[in-house]
Amino acid sequence: MKTHHHLFFLALALVFFGSCGGPTEAVSDTAGEEAPNIVFIISDDQAWTDYGFMGHRQLNTPNLDKLANEGLTFVQSYVPTSLCAPSLASIATGVYPRRHQVLGNDRMLPDDKPEDKEERKKIRSERYRPVIDHFRQLNTLPDMLKEKGYLSFQTGKWWLGNYANGGFDMGMTHGDPQRGGRHGDYGLEIGRKGMDTLYNYIDYALEEEKPFFLWYAPYLPHRPHNPPDSLYQKYLPLAPSEYVARYWAMCEWFDHTCGELIDYIDGKGLTGNTLFVYVCDNGWVQEENAEGYTKKSKRSPYDYGLKTPIIYKWSGKIAPQYNTRSLASSLDIVPTVLGMLNMERPEGLDGIDVLDESALTKRETLYGEIYAHDFSTIDNSLFYRMAITDPYKIIVPDEKNKPGEVVRLYNLSEDPFEETNLADQYPQIVDQLSTRIEVSWKQ
Repeated sequence: MKTHHHLFFLALALVFFGSCGGPTEAVSDTAGEEAPNIVFIISDDQAWTDYGFMGHRQLNTPNLDKLANEGLTFVQSYVPTSLCAPSLASIATGVYPRRHQVLGNDRMLPDDKPEDKEERKKIRSERYRPVIDHFRQLNTLPDMLKEKGYLSFQTGKWWLGNYANGGFDMGMTHGDPQRGGRHGDYGLEIGRKGMDTLYNYIDYALEEEKPFFLWYAPYLPHRPHNPPDSLYQKYLPLAPSEYVARYWAMCEWFDHTCGELIDYIDGKGLTGNTLFVYVCDNGWVQEENAEGYTKKSKRSPYDYGLKTPIIYKWSGKIAPQYNTRSLASSLDIVPTVLGMLNMERPEGLDGIDVLDESALTKRETLYGEIYAHDFSTIDNSLFYRMAITDPYKIIVPDEKNKPGEVVRLYNLSEDPFEETNLADQYPQIVDQLSTRIEVSWKQ
């Protein structure tokens, strides 16, 4: 699918929203004030280009456009890995996959060779159990928020067994393999089958007179791409194929659900004291003539798999701004939320508080890592490591697991779709960024 037209329309979006190359303004002082409600909105399989506020010509995403316009929106922002389970685990913990050990969606050891589907499910469940056990020992954001009296609710995607494994007080995902638990089970109904469970959680928190943390990570616009027919028919004459039309319709369907959630919170009079955070778990570029995704999107080390806008909105507390230059990461979300709540930052977090002007200015590099979908250990499953700077990005294939692949270097400011490998032209930059990756891993 042709994507270069997005550059022109992204420029138009920057004119509309305004832009800034420097650090953001800090959040207003909140010491002694009522703790805000916190709502995480996490889309599933959506390219960084596929929003109205990012300049897409056909897609309508009015609710996310409004959120971006009213919030602090980072454009040069990334997740550390381009697959659902590890990306979501990093959002919840604020650490790289190599630390939380959720490297991929499924865990299979080298000698595992299941012959049928049911045997594979059984082995997969057994192999994933120690990953879940390790994750339960980590400090997640819901765990941290208990100090402030928060009630935490999980809906949507969740790969780590029962919602309680992530520190949530309540949730939709039971995680029982005997009942089909794998990556969300009942949680995957949110959005696709209505929003009532979310509303019930909010009402319960109000009855309990406690602040709430809400994890809204619906199975949208993720496959199956089965949008309402009205949306499909809307995009069919606009898209290059029926497959793209279905994907675009799914993106707008997701946006509709976001609007419903935001409107419900507003109807309860909670908007002024609610922090909204938006991020996507990983990217997606729809194949024009097939149901799948292109090789340079999901599960890949390219920006179409890793890049996502990240939005923070808290009315009256965070100044609206469209930040087009500062490097930001989903790893920043946990420390940024803690900073807004004047909470002590625990040791070991890999991100920064993006409202700390000094930290944002000093940041020079973001890092990423890609593993096998069916992983075993870091050593046996690591595919790529990345370093992202302004303007260069390096992709370093693992010599053991990706033999024969070359190092790739791109100038993202001139080549945002990563088409021209500059590694041979700039060996010094390759050496410099490769060294930064090694130092990061040793830390």
